[in-house]
Amino acid sequence: MEIKREYYLDKLIKRQNNGLIKVITDIRRCGKSYLLNMLFYNYLIESDGEFV
Repeated sequence: MEIKREYYLDKLIKRQNNGLIKVITDIRRCGKSYLLNMLFYNYLIESDGEFV
């Protein structure tokens, strides 16, 4: 079962090229690493270099 977390993923995508470092904070075991390591990573791979 995968929770998409589209709201947070959209926030990352909209702010990815603004020159600032992104810091994701929340309580323990809520999916922060999964958001970055799986969802955002897959988005970058699927975008096929459009993020440069």
